[in-house]
Amino acid sequence: MRPIESSDKLKYVQSDIRGPVYQKALAMERQGVEILKLNTGNPGTFGFTMPDSVRNALLANADKAVAYCDPKGMPEAREALRAYHVSRGLQDVTADDIFIGNGVSEMAQMLCSCLLSAGDELLMPTPCYSLWSNAAYLAGAKPVFYLCDEKAGWYPDVADMAGKITARTKAIVLINPNNPTGQVYSPDLVEQVARLCREKELLLIADEIYDRLIMDGVPFRSAAAIAPDIPVVTLNGLSKSHIVCGFRCGWAVISGPAALTAELKDCMTKLSALRLCGNALTQLVIPAAMADPESTRAMLVPGGRLYEQRAAAVQALDQLSCVSYWKPQAAFYLFPKISDRVVIHDDRQFAVDLLEAKHILLVPGSGFDWPEPDHFRLVLLPEPEVIYKAILEIGDFLENYHQ
Repeated sequence: MRPIESSDKLKYVQSDIRGPVYQKALAMERQGVEILKLNTGNPGTFGFTMPDSVRNALLANADKAVAYCDPKGMPEAREALRAYHVSRGLQDVTADDIFIGNGVSEMAQMLCSCLLSAGDELLMPTPCYSLWSNAAYLAGAKPVFYLCDEKAGWYPDVADMAGKITARTKAIVLINPNNPTGQVYSPDLVEQVARLCREKELLLIADEIYDRLIMDGVPFRSAAAIAPDIPVVTLNGLSKSHIVCGFRCGWAVISGPAALTAELKDCMTKLSALRLCGNALTQLVIPAAMADPESTRAMLVPGGRLYEQRAAAVQALDQLSCVSYWKPQAAFYLFPKISDRVVIHDDRQFAVDLLEAKHILLVPGSGFDWPEPDHFRLVLLPEPEVIYKAILEIGDFLENYHQ
């Protein structure tokens, strides 16, 4: 009997956030080495805890999650999400337009399964959270990357985006606030992208899971609020804003003219039924979480953990001559650029060498489909003194590193 072969759809699937370098870090831990994991945005592993509002809702209502619930999501949860998105400017959205699933990851894969056929193209940014390229590959489609311009504050290059649209392009993915750069796009930039979707008759996919984690009063508007006349799928979730990554709680909101989105909604309804329902326990906490924005805001102001950890990271980075960076405006990520005087041909090897030398785990830029070996992503979740020291250690390593 010959060995079992895997699907060719997995040929290009990658997940460097928990890939080979991460596996090496786990092996080192089993040998007694203490590793600082700056690879994944997982607040619960750094001492963040869920708000009391979420905990109380879960404990008080757990019995309601015993049975399968509505495949699209519990009515109370979808109504709370409808009210939230209406407050963000979405028009004519009903609870029937909302699908709740096991994290944005599941919703993205369901959406791509509904939208993409073999040979279709999905336009997405570089750098890009690998969920989107992987979802395209698993649907048998092709990710096509438009440039986010570092010199322009990591804003998408709309001209580059337009030049990469073909007859096979089905949608444009916009990650705002952005992972991995931590930048927030202006309403004007979002309108430019929406205008392009309008002209080319494309779906706009707006990954906005970090919309509640914006600092310094930076303005943000949801893409679906800016462009109510075109089909938009907005994706969001509780994982980061309410510190419940393990709950796997995400959702998709389909907006725009009903005549243009009816078939997509039917397909999402079909896939929702095929997997029976999303995790019902997590849906119980959605109304309480949506009614509790203050626990999130408390992390983002002076004295709050995310605010102070970003400040410590920036203070440390400002002491390094071997990297440059844009100060993040949202979320908890940095995507620094390594100086040209540091010779790196393989950024994954750089990540391995740093892990072995300094016991710090990070993700190379290539893990976010960045084409050059000159960036890496840092997660700003450790306490201020820990992230400050870690960045200085990375700088010390880079000062004498070359390949």
